[in-house]
Amino acid sequence: MLAPIVIFAFNRPEALQKLLDSLRMNSFYEESDKYIFIDGPRCEEDKAKVDEVVTIARKVASNISISPVNRGLGNSIIAGVSTIIAEYGKAIVLEDDLICAPNFLSYMNQALDFYENDNKIISICGYGLKIKRPRGYVGDVYLLGRSSSWGWATWKDRWEQIDWDIQDWNEFSSNKQMRRAFNKNGSDMYSMLKGYMEGKNHSWAIRFCYNQFKLGKYSICPFISKVDNIGFGEEATNCKQRYSRFKVNMDIAHSHEFLFEKDIESNKRIEKLCYRYHSITLRLYSKIRKTLHI
Repeated sequence: MLAPIVIFAFNRPEALQKLLDSLRMNSFYEESDKYIFIDGPRCEEDKAKVDEVVTIARKVASNISISPVNRGLGNSIIAGVSTIIAEYGKAIVLEDDLICAPNFLSYMNQALDFYENDNKIISICGYGLKIKRPRGYVGDVYLLGRSSSWGWATWKDRWEQIDWDIQDWNEFSSNKQMRRAFNKNGSDMYSMLKGYMEGKNHSWAIRFCYNQFKLGKYSICPFISKVDNIGFGEEATNCKQRYSRFKVNMDIAHSHEFLFEKDIESNKRIEKLCYRYHSITLRLYSKIRKTLHI
């Protein structure tokens, strides 16, 4: 059974249209059940754009949920995914600032089926960092201790293991060794979770990643990305020339055959390459270049 496509949108009609146009190029798009969750306006100025988003959504899906108030992305995703995954047992999730390669749905559905019974896998990621496949490495995907919110999928039994309230925060935050271990997945991990707990952000993704760490699970990531974020990629209108460490090599081969390895294990060389993207040094370098608009 194909996983349903669950899309979260707000006040960006042009972005939603680009996402839908890219999905239409995918095999299985027509056959897949599609759900679109649209957050309510934050203020009067948002209403017109939200109405445009609703108009676009109604052209492609009959399963549309429109919030009468602004719930915020985190609350919207947690509630929306929980509803759909309870019915289907799995879900492919996208936000409206993404575009997908033509083999995105093939990759996601095949990976969901292949790794469904591998309980160390918590999610399938469509986004892949620009890293080189190590010599002798077999497979088109690798394990990572950090999930990505840019085009992902999971199963009901994994989703239901997440403690969204982070009930062990006091114990964790006072344990220096545990904080260091968490930051092995990126030097920004603990600070983002701390920011959520202090009310400075409402991120669902950092809470997901923390639970992934706590449960000792991994995400499946592709060497060649099946997703791009148009805020960083060539589709961006304001920052095409601006540096971003998150720009990707999108899949242009369009192959629908993927080599997945049974009993896949983590690879230290790959983990080191991925960590570099979230190291303090590269994060600071990225901020400087963005500030200088280069």
